[in-house]
Amino acid sequence: MADWLEHSVQVEVPVPIEQVWSLWSDLEQMPRWMKWIDSVHLSETDPEISTWQFASGGFRFDWKSRIVRLIDCQIIQWESIDGLPNRGAIRFYDRKGSSIVRMTIAYMIPGIVGQVMDNLFLGRIVESTLQADLERFRAYAQQVEDLAQEG
Repeated sequence: MADWLEHSVQVEVPVPIEQVWSLWSDLEQMPRWMKWIDSVHLSETDPEISTWQFASGGFRFDWKSRIVRLIDCQIIQWESIDGLPNRGAIRFYDRKGSSIVRMTIAYMIPGIVGQVMDNLFLGRIVESTLQADLERFRAYAQQVEDLAQEG
């Protein structure tokens, strides 16, 4: 028996939604701001399939994901199809000159392990890591936007 643990975080990015969407939807760039993602590679034969590698403190997990819903400047929703069981969505909200990015991630771990670890520390660690990733994305998006305006 396994449990799904789910976490949601969000950040406001002072960059127009089109730029935020452009940066985030380039999945292979995610390791620039997501410290636990080591690499993302898009399938050469199916643009909805990607291979991900998670690396943290000596642990390494690989999985393949499929995009199950994609609406420009609104949502990227995925689910794993092989490897580490996970699913989630990135939602984008236009604030007329700035954007809200909301990330929800769920992953499966064995039932009793999940209950014990989540109650102790896992949930706080995952959420603080995801929030830090979104803060790095905000800084990255601002930097890209500043360079675009200078050029």
